[in-house]
Amino acid sequence: MRERETVLVADDHPPTRAGVRLALENGGFSVCAEVGDAAAAVEAAFRLRPDICLLDIHMPGSGIAAADEIGARVPDAAVVMLTVSQEDEDLFDALEAGAIGYLLKDTTPLRLPEALRAVLRGEAALPPHLVTKVVSEFRQRRRRRRVSLPGRKPVELTDREREVLAMMRDGLTTAEIAERLFVAPVTVRTHIASILRKLRVPNRSAAVELLQR
Repeated sequence: MRERETVLVADDHPPTRAGVRLALENGGFSVCAEVGDAAAAVEAAFRLRPDICLLDIHMPGSGIAAADEIGARVPDAAVVMLTVSQEDEDLFDALEAGAIGYLLKDTTPLRLPEALRAVLRGEAALPPHLVTKVVSEFRQRRRRRRVSLPGRKPVELTDREREVLAMMRDGLTTAEIAERLFVAPVTVRTHIASILRKLRVPNRSAAVELLQR
């Protein structure tokens, strides 16, 4: 007989934890631990190795910080946030910390186990209106990474390449750029070579001149 999937529940509100436990156990999951803060969540995740860590964002110590550390120390555990927050900043911070799901606390008890089973199948668990926010942010970030050029199609640079290009435009040397970015000069030279290739120019001066047209 197949064992139940295990879930770690981390929330500083005991009634919430009790309701989540009931919903998950009725849905076929086993709650391996309940904790009330980020440090306890990380410790329990490392010790118990649950299939899923269900974390509240605004519990003491920060659920996002816990998600980040659990992702580093227990990479096989799927991290899902359970929160009342619909703030864009919380959503994107959670995803950047490695969360594969972002569920709201008004999720119905029947829906919660279904969402977590989808996570175990490799699917992201996001309410439809939050998916729209993610798609919109993705599109905006792509636009921000594009560099418009006179008479040519925009060129897409990475965030680091854009930083290096801006410093080139300010007249910084390779050594100065490396110092600003806390990287080795050879790394900066690699970024510059990539920028010149994408802009289709022979040297730094031509790249800067092209941007200033």
